Amino acid sequence: MNKLKKIGLTALAGSLVAGTVNAAEMSVTGSAGITFAGKDSSEVTGNGFTMGDSLTFSASGDVNDIGVTLSYELDGQGAATDTFDDHSITLDFGDAGTLIFAGHGGSSAMSARDDVMPTAKEEPWDVVTGADAGIINGASGENMFNYKFDHESGFMLQVGHLPSHTDMAESYTDFAIEYTGVDGLRLGMAMGESEATAGTEIEEDTFFATYAMGGLTVGLQMSEFDTSASTGDTESTGFGVSYQINDDLTVSYGSHEIEKTGSDDQESSAIGISYTMGSMSLSATMNKVDNVAHTSTSDLQAYEAGVTFSF
Repeated sequence: MNKLKKIGLTALAGSLVAGTVNAAEMSVTGSAGITFAGKDSSEVTGNGFTMGDSLTFSASGDVNDIGVTLSYELDGQGAATDTFDDHSITLDFGDAGTLIFAGHGGSSAMSARDDVMPTAKEEPWDVVTGADAGIINGASGENMFNYKFDHESGFMLQVGHLPSHTDMAESYTDFAIEYTGVDGLRLGMAMGESEATAGTEIEEDTFFATYAMGGLTVGLQMSEFDTSASTGDTESTGFGVSYQINDDLTVSYGSHEIEKTGSDDQESSAIGISYTMGSMSLSATMNKVDNVAHTSTSDLQAYEAGVTFSF
């Protein structure tokens, strides 16, 4: 083969490769923060300071008219080998919806709606040790699928699917429907059924509504947890109200109650505040929980305050 033929074939191969490559947009976002948590005097607290650090790298582009985004989070979590956190691939089909495959850190339809009440910082059942044990949250795990579809009328559908694995006896599927077609209104429900242990089925559902008018937002959420085991069924009710005093300052109050047959009700409440100054935000919450994990002798309270820088 002469040199002219070699040059021609090399140029043709280069043009074919170039024709299959699409320009990708690269971006990096991140945040850093310092948080101090104070526990109840009856608890062993240790060092209350923690550090938040996160960098999310993403690359996006069009492949055969499908929007493809790869997202990877770099998040130091203590151990030197425990560096990478949430990562996912998102396929955007335009009017046909979006499919997300999360290798880690994905939220199912239920887990994304465990508590959607308005708050300036944390949920009433958060911060206090052990108070989150009875919260409905469906199932989530590594390598799960989520499909989302938004209609111009204001309806949204999300379907989550987690294939069975070593910690899940049967595959898990849940769904959520929301309506936001009226200004300030958010109505929704979510349902899921799981079987982590063979023969023990768990059904969870939640219904919620929030309404925002000016700087005021109020919300109500009711949830159920039903299990085929002899005990463990619960019903919970959450309420929240937040008020944005100005563009920077927001305050909130929330309450949450979990009823369990034959046990004392767990009752939680929280007051939160947040203040934003450009890319820096200050926030704090004071939480109180009676009958933690339905134990009558366990009434605890805790607070958390921190500063976060976004870039």
